[in-house]
Amino acid sequence: MDNNTAKNTLVIIPCYNEEATIGSVVLKTKNYINNILVINDGSTDDTAKIAKSAGAYIISHKKNYGKSTAIKSGFKYALKKNFDYVITIDGDGQHNPDEIPFLLTNIQNNGDDIVVGFRSSNKLEMPGWRRFGKNILDYITSFGNGGYLIDSQNGFRAFNKKAMKALSPNLNGKNYCSESEQIIKAHELGLDISQVNVSCKYKDLKKTSNQNPASHGLSVLRYIIWLVAERHPLLFIGLPGFILIILGLFFGIQTLQYYNQTHVFLISYAILVSILLIIGVLAMFIGLVLNVLPGIIRNAKSIEKNIEEG
Repeated sequence: MDNNTAKNTLVIIPCYNEEATIGSVVLKTKNYINNILVINDGSTDDTAKIAKSAGAYIISHKKNYGKSTAIKSGFKYALKKNFDYVITIDGDGQHNPDEIPFLLTNIQNNGDDIVVGFRSSNKLEMPGWRRFGKNILDYITSFGNGGYLIDSQNGFRAFNKKAMKALSPNLNGKNYCSESEQIIKAHELGLDISQVNVSCKYKDLKKTSNQNPASHGLSVLRYIIWLVAERHPLLFIGLPGFILIILGLFFGIQTLQYYNQTHVFLISYAILVSILLIIGVLAMFIGLVLNVLPGIIRNAKSIEKNIEEG
């Protein structure tokens, strides 16, 4: 990483109540990059005051809008100030600022638009339950990314100007879904993504999230499923509907066979069959409609545009 790259780089640190660690993160980051922007996302503690004292520029949100909104604010600032590169790093002390030059060198030299740090090594401090949850989110995110990423949830990343311009108007998620949203949207926008190994600290940190881990994981999973289902309705809505119809037909045949043999009609099975078939047919219908609707809308817009131009 040369001096010119460092001058044209902005480090964005989204924060919510990180007064215990933000000062140290800013000071360590300043060893490599002087341009540091802390997004104070509705903190109720002294996060903003401490970050400013450590030498960071501050943008404060009146309330906690979520990490995706914080990153979006940072991208807008970076584009306004004409920075060529952005590094995003968490304010809780998990990431090692000493690895910033490594990410910058990669994005500057490998021709990719986004470099994602992945936490994978023999010395990884991540608790087992976090690894399990991370793996689930990695696989679900891969459905919308067109390929598997080793660590879809790591916020330690580098972006070039092209990526900032493309992603900035398209980030709409809330809470902690920012990382998956960036990857899925980047794939849709044709941005190139690469991965590099980085370290991550968990020991000796009082907390690594301001949200209950279970609710955190479920909220991210819910948003990813919704985001991917919106883009692949046949896979996530139509296919389950088809499976329910098959199950309904199977239990229906079993019910009829049992009636022919015993002349006893199983009301409970009949109700189950009805529910499976009704939900299955509705799911398949919705999946098909959602699958063709974007094309109809695009055609309608194209016709409208042609009429206006003609």
